[in-house]
Amino acid sequence: MHLDVPDADTMTALGERLAAVLRAGDLVLLGGDLGAGKTTLAQGVGAGLGVRGPVTSPTFVIARVHPSLVDGPPLVHVDAYRLGGWDELEDIDLEATLDEAVTLVEWGEGVAEGLAGDRLEIHIDRSHAADEGEVRHVRVTAVGDRWDEQELTVAVAA
Repeated sequence: MHLDVPDADTMTALGERLAAVLRAGDLVLLGGDLGAGKTTLAQGVGAGLGVRGPVTSPTFVIARVHPSLVDGPPLVHVDAYRLGGWDELEDIDLEATLDEAVTLVEWGEGVAEGLAGDRLEIHIDRSHAADEGEVRHVRVTAVGDRWDEQELTVAVAA
């Protein structure tokens, strides 16, 4: 599924809509260049899940847990940018919370796929076309049996 997202507010809204289909045990991997909008999408997911915030980039702490304020799953927000690979990711012990939380890993492509067979992979690219301004191109890929394509399409493309 491919979407064009014109601005930060729309990226946040996309995250909120995505949160409507997320549940405890879900893994979301976010990829894209610096400044593509990964943290903005994560903020929308946090808002949609009703977690304690603010949801900010966990670059220097590697991982943050945002408890739910509405009796839903917590959000475990990870930034794998500074990690050297699977061994360092495993040291964080995300497996301990994976079943009870929504786990969102920025810079997770090529690093965190081994955490779960079922996952969403979201890649965000900045537009390089002069006439598109701040448009981001978002590609959402559902991996595994967990995801109902129809439900995901309705939530994300709404």
